[in-house]
Amino acid sequence: MSQSGTSAQGRANPARGEASLLVDGASVVLRPSFEALVAAEEELGPLFALVERAAAGGLRVAEIAALFWHCQRDGAVPRERIGAAIVEKGPAGVTPVLRVLLSQVLQGR
Repeated sequence: MSQSGTSAQGRANPARGEASLLVDGASVVLRPSFEALVAAEEELGPLFALVERAAAGGLRVAEIAALFWHCQRDGAVPRERIGAAIVEKGPAGVTPVLRVLLSQVLQGR
């Protein structure tokens, strides 16, 4: 997993709070836009509670997959594939990407 990479979606720009997740050999750019975070919050509940669960090590794969899926830049990758990539990489492999997205939540970006 890389925090930046190229694919049909383009390159993640860390200056914009973007990260990328390698799914099926392609880099999926994740960007926590306002709309994406609202949709994620509707599904997952308050995002600050999500951040607290993450800090306590209590996030489930389904919650991480939902957040990543909502934050895709173009929404082309099915949630199941994102979830499978998360399981494949394990907690240590997705923590850097999760950290970028949760930082954006805390910064209100």
